[in-house]
Amino acid sequence: MAQPTSGNGEFVKAMTLTDATMLVAGSMIGSGIFIVSADIGRTLGSPGWLLIAWIMTAVITVLGALAYGELAAMYPRAGGMYTFLRESMSPLMGFLYGWTLFLVIQTGTIAAVAVGFGKFLGVLVPAFGPERYPWFPQVDFAVGGSTIELGLSPQRLVALASIWVLTWINLRGVKEGKFVQTTLTFVKTASLALLVLLAITIGRNSDAIAANFGAGKLFAGTPAWSALFVVTFGSALTGSLFSADSWHSPTFAAAEVQNPQRNLPLAMLLGTGMVMLLYVLANVGYLSVLPLHGAADGATVLARGIDHATQDRVATAVMESMFGASGGVIMAVAILISTFGCNNGLILSGARVYWAMAKDGLFFAKAGTLSTNGVPAFALVLQSVWTSALCLTGTYNQLLDYVIFAALLFYALTTIGLFILRVKRPDEPRPYKAIGYPLLPALYVVFAAGVAVTLLVADKTRVQALSGLVLVLLGVPVFLLWRRSATASA
Repeated sequence: MAQPTSGNGEFVKAMTLTDATMLVAGSMIGSGIFIVSADIGRTLGSPGWLLIAWIMTAVITVLGALAYGELAAMYPRAGGMYTFLRESMSPLMGFLYGWTLFLVIQTGTIAAVAVGFGKFLGVLVPAFGPERYPWFPQVDFAVGGSTIELGLSPQRLVALASIWVLTWINLRGVKEGKFVQTTLTFVKTASLALLVLLAITIGRNSDAIAANFGAGKLFAGTPAWSALFVVTFGSALTGSLFSADSWHSPTFAAAEVQNPQRNLPLAMLLGTGMVMLLYVLANVGYLSVLPLHGAADGATVLARGIDHATQDRVATAVMESMFGASGGVIMAVAILISTFGCNNGLILSGARVYWAMAKDGLFFAKAGTLSTNGVPAFALVLQSVWTSALCLTGTYNQLLDYVIFAALLFYALTTIGLFILRVKRPDEPRPYKAIGYPLLPALYVVFAAGVAVTLLVADKTRVQALSGLVLVLLGVPVFLLWRRSATASA
């Protein structure tokens, strides 16, 4: 069947259910699942709690997808959460989300994933290292106990190039963007499934299994249950939740999805369910091949374990344990494909939110126009410019904390909006109703808000979470100025 085309600057409904599902899965699977288990393991201290962290992440994510399905079916327009918050609460709340999405949530995630792409390319080509070029301006300054290192390095240059290439692909049209997304997502999902299969079959190591799953080992080393441990556990979820983020990506591009009332809720449920199952099984696989605890100076990947994997590259260590140095190369290639596909989905979807904001007079007016290819070209370019600037900061670990706190805050608020709309607009058509309402959506609000609060309390993440909150609140005067400007021009 011929693909729909656009010659008059309108959105093209080119995404099928498969494309939307691949947008969910592809936006979720980046570099996180291959890396963050090392830090989670160090923080929580036992194999059992590492698995519980991933299971908890899966529960939270699937609950969110179940709740968001109703909102997506009610408002199948470009904008996603911006539209949901605007309709349920107020234009201000919608703007605060869009503002934070542009400043850090979407662009920060794209920057972090792009730099991850550069780091893993450095595994294959050592010339792409992290050292900054001396000829490019360099500025270092401390923020909240961390150092921001402005500058340009070979890895960051690769990150910039990947962002620009993907932006160019998406400027050509949604058909090109969704082709890249669907193709790469099939490849990387199959690669992750193969990693799981290899790890729990031929890669099984009796010493690792005894160390992780032997009698009394599963929860050995876990601190006593206390309020402090609850906070520690919540902060440890930062990495796993980041790895599972962007599960609602197709709602941003809802105007380009065929039969959105049916396909959007189904795509989110299928995509999140598939990815979270693979994530939990991947960690079972890691623990089947490597012990959680090792030594920083271990001579082999087995001796270093998961918590001391080189540069936290757990999946690479697992493959090296099974296949030697060639396993590391294979894993690096798989992660390059994964990160490239992840950023394609993020770049494609994020620009649609800025388009929706501009149509409401709350963003640069030019961002509210579509090119003859049916894409928000100016929004795509503007997004790439700001993301490129973030790539030069070197604050990627901090960005992840900013991203997760701000994202969880708005996820909880959006789900509260579901309850508000049930009261405020009871007769509005709901092609899909949230499964388990009101219990399951309420649980999601409790979980998302609870983790956000722990990020504010925990020493490890407090500064970044507070900074994220400040970024959100800074949007209030910006909203008032933008609205005044729009009123004056009208």
